[in-house]
Amino acid sequence: MNESIVTDSEPELEAVGSALAKSLNFGDIIFLEGELGAGKTTVAQAAARCLRLKGVHPVVLDGDAVRDAVRDPHTGHDRVSRLANAYRICRLAKLLADQGHLVLVATMSLFSEIHQWNREQLPNYLEIYLKVDWESLVARDARGLYSQFDQGNADNIAGLDLDFDEPSKPDLVLENQEPFVKPEKLAEKILDHLQVIRN
Repeated sequence: MNESIVTDSEPELEAVGSALAKSLNFGDIIFLEGELGAGKTTVAQAAARCLRLKGVHPVVLDGDAVRDAVRDPHTGHDRVSRLANAYRICRLAKLLADQGHLVLVATMSLFSEIHQWNREQLPNYLEIYLKVDWESLVARDARGLYSQFDQGNADNIAGLDLDFDEPSKPDLVLENQEPFVKPEKLAEKILDHLQVIRN
C-alpha cells in the first residue's frame, strides 16, 4: 500500500537511527507482514528513511514492486501464483542479506509455509506483524479491491476468498488500526526492538 509518509518526526527518527546504527548486523532481514491495507510499505519506507538519516542504506523489497519488476506473465494472484511469488521475494531477500545488505521486506506473506521457510533459511530474520482489524481494512479499502470484490469484479483477495494465515510466532506485533498511528512511530518501535535484541 503506497501511502504518503508523514515527515514531521525527523528528530525522533534520527535519535533512534543513531543508537541503532551502532548495533546493527548487516545482513538483517526485517519482514513486515499483514493484510492488504495494513500499511506495510508505508512503515517499511519510514524505517528505511530513519536508517538513511544515519548513513545506513537498507534495501526495501515491496511485494508489488518486485512483482512489477519481474513481470512474470505466468504469475497471477491465485494461491499457487502468490506462493511462488512469495518464495521469489524470500530468496531475493536472502541473496541480498548474504551480501551484507540490511533488507526491509513489505509483503502480505499469506502462507504459513513461507513463515516457516523464512525461520529456517533467512539469517538474522525479524518477523513483524502489522495487525489491523477487519473493519479498519475495509474502511481503508486499499486500491478499491474490497469494494470491487463485493461488486463481483475482483477475486483472489486475501481475507475474503483467499485465506490469510496469520503469523503464529511473530517477533513483534504492532496494532495499526484506528485511531491513526504515524508510520514513523511504528518504524521507531520496530527499530527499537531490533536494537534490544542485537544488544
